Amino acid sequence: MANDYKSEEEVLGKAYDSKLMKRLLGYIKPYRKYIIFAILMNIVVASLIPLRPYLTKVAVDQYITKSDYHGLVVISLILLGVLLFQAVIQYFLTYFTQYLGQKTLYDLRIQLFEHTQKLALKFFDRTPIGRIVTRTTNDVEALSELFSSGIVMIFSDIFNIVWILVFMFYMDVKLSLVTLSVFPVLIYGTFLFRKKARESYRDVRLHLARLNSYMQEHVTGINVVQIFRKEKDELKRFLSINADYRGANVRSVFYYALFYPGVEILSSIAIGLIIWYGGGEIIHSTLTIGTIFAFLQFTEMFFRPIRDLSEKYNIMQTAMASSERIFKLLDNQTFVKNPDNPVKLEKVKGRIEFKDVCFAYNDEDYVLKNISFRTEPGQTIAIVGHTGAGKTSIINILSRFYDIQKGAILLDGIDIRTIDKRELRKYISIVLQDVFLFSGTIKTNINMNNDDISFEKVVTAAKLVGADKFIDVLPDKYDEEVKERGSTLSVGQKQLISFARALAYDPKILVLDEATSSVDTETEILIQRAIEKLLVGRTAIVIAHRLSTIQSADKIIVMHKGEIRETGNHQELLAKRGIYYKLYQLQYKDQEITKAV
Repeated sequence: MANDYKSEEEVLGKAYDSKLMKRLLGYIKPYRKYIIFAILMNIVVASLIPLRPYLTKVAVDQYITKSDYHGLVVISLILLGVLLFQAVIQYFLTYFTQYLGQKTLYDLRIQLFEHTQKLALKFFDRTPIGRIVTRTTNDVEALSELFSSGIVMIFSDIFNIVWILVFMFYMDVKLSLVTLSVFPVLIYGTFLFRKKARESYRDVRLHLARLNSYMQEHVTGINVVQIFRKEKDELKRFLSINADYRGANVRSVFYYALFYPGVEILSSIAIGLIIWYGGGEIIHSTLTIGTIFAFLQFTEMFFRPIRDLSEKYNIMQTAMASSERIFKLLDNQTFVKNPDNPVKLEKVKGRIEFKDVCFAYNDEDYVLKNISFRTEPGQTIAIVGHTGAGKTSIINILSRFYDIQKGAILLDGIDIRTIDKRELRKYISIVLQDVFLFSGTIKTNINMNNDDISFEKVVTAAKLVGADKFIDVLPDKYDEEVKERGSTLSVGQKQLISFARALAYDPKILVLDEATSSVDTETEILIQRAIEKLLVGRTAIVIAHRLSTIQSADKIIVMHKGEIRETGNHQELLAKRGIYYKLYQLQYKDQEITKAV
């Protein structure tokens, strides 16, 4: 896992990438009126900022030195008015830029989530879930400052510098040149800081990724850590990883601690030069005291946006790194392709036919080889075999979670690749061995927040599978809160809810993948009785290890190493004394041993 993070986090690419920036700007295009408005307000604010030093000069030279109290009051009121006006403009500027940022991030998160939902299971097979979550949360949040303040405020800093220079040179060219004599040193220092800050940022990101990865893995597997008493050993490893992260942050802070005081020193030198040169000019009566006051303020104002631009560089760098990873996810085209002109399903009967189907998860490493069978509407087909025989793969390709490489799968004579995926899945309900429940209530986990499934249907489905027995004793019954992954429910209870969920959708095809493996014998009997009623008029495909649960199936398919080895009903397969007979004998012996114990 650490290597995965290293390969993705360590290489940052460019600090500024025009192609990435162009794509990012596409997200603010719908809100360009806010951008234009914000830039116009920035120009206004930038022009007001140097007015304060200029009005200070006027106050000193024309009123204070001449003891004109009335004029001083007037100029003070003008200065107060400028400050108030600037505050109002600044409020609207901040509001609109933050509003723009949040709207843009909202749109980006929606696009990421929508895109992720459309990706094929093949993508999730090879991509850590934690990484996908990071893209939608951390990486999107890293763009917050860019959209909320970075893009617009870069204009603000540039306008501020330009307006300050305009006022400075307008007031005194020579003093301006003296003040800016430290500027080449500042440019070099900024360039050096950017280089070092970039290197330290890369290290911080790398060690943070390792820290997050370690935390996620060990919190998820905390029960294993505790049962093997590895707390102290894992703490030592965490201390090492945490120390590396701390060290990277300390190095990063060092460069900041060096750069900002360096800017302050250069600012102080500039102020010293102003006092030295300006003071001499005042002595020779070629410069006014008010001009000195103004330039001292100009110097402070000039170096502030320089520091801000360095900070904006870091925002830009973070945004480029995050956007590259976000767009890598958005550009992923691992889809199960929908047909351009899908066939409309009129009235599904449930006839399923596999014709010489070959399927591989990776290249030509086939897990299913030349699979051919047919089930008529209303029939129950059972599929058995050792682990890894390819049983679950049949469900995956029937539901078009994956596409087959060879052959064809037909539903009522129609190739399922010509049917819209969502339309196809509407007629199929699956109950898996590994049940997943969502945070919510019992009811929402059965109807999946589908308004077409009424509460009465939810209750009926629960009763048919026997889930009502434990639901009715819960404090809030069907409104009982379900915690993350159904942690407050037993494995058997979660399985029953999953079964009720499948039945509530009234499917034409019902698929059970080890659906009764996690329930006790009494509950299994209830489910078997419910299945007998519910399979009327439905096609069922049942995958089971317990051969006792599928003895009444119309047809049993025995698979071995991705191939169909035997086909027939229970009695026919026992009579063949083949693979099925051996499986049955093994389970029968296990049951005898269990009874003896």
